[in-house]
Amino acid sequence: MSVEIIQQRLLDYHCKTIIDQENALKEIAQEIALMALSRAGFFKIAAFQGGTCLRILYGLERFSEDLDFVLEKPDKNFDWETYIKNMREEFNVYGYSLDIINRTKLDKVIKTAFLKADSSGGMLIIKDSRSHRPKLQIKLEIDTNPPDGSRYELKYLDFPLAYSVQSQDLPSLFASKNHALLCRDYIKGRDWYDFSWYVAKKVPINFELLNKAMMQAGPWKDKTIFVTPEWYLKELRTKIMSIDWEAAKKDVDRFLRPRELLTLELWSKDFFLSRVDKLAQYL
Repeated sequence: MSVEIIQQRLLDYHCKTIIDQENALKEIAQEIALMALSRAGFFKIAAFQGGTCLRILYGLERFSEDLDFVLEKPDKNFDWETYIKNMREEFNVYGYSLDIINRTKLDKVIKTAFLKADSSGGMLIIKDSRSHRPKLQIKLEIDTNPPDGSRYELKYLDFPLAYSVQSQDLPSLFASKNHALLCRDYIKGRDWYDFSWYVAKKVPINFELLNKAMMQAGPWKDKTIFVTPEWYLKELRTKIMSIDWEAAKKDVDRFLRPRELLTLELWSKDFFLSRVDKLAQYL
């Protein structure tokens, strides 16, 4: 029966391309992982965040490939082992085998994708034992030294079975995204796709969290700044003027269906400056 549930779920995506199917299968695996974490009590101490959180819990149009989390309280001794064991058992029920490559063993390209050193994670390698499909890879990461100021909410999901997930609330998620937007030293178009989504939804920013995050990691670390809306909007406009928008499009296009791909034709400094102007109206 578990195998049929996965097959039916895949049919619900109405995939038209190989990339669509790969994204759908990865999302199905992400939901199985979330259910396993929930059943193991993970969300009593941690919260879901990032693009996959927006996709699965809040209806973001683009697909995502990472599972990002944040502890409620700092814990340098956090250990994934208990939760990995539960995930492995749950994946087996649905016909998948699961391995994990520890973050310390990942190559340099993967390591430098993270803003923070005080985090713990790795790469989930998921193999469908019923077919010859390529292995799925999902990056797993948790911030073990979170900045203060996050707020949370409980969400409920129904696939593969009913379970609950604690996530950062939308203003806190937007604050975390803005920290990445302003502090990354490389282009990640997915960040800017998400930014546009937040602005379209008129999501406010948790400035308490953004302030603490800025002081903890990135180019403003340990500097005397106070992130007011005015300061933030000025730095955001400066960042937008520096970005190669053609390169940004290439980072995000494989996560979009054909209908959403058309929105990338708008991407330019003028388009994103207009998003900032809209954001300024409700901050």
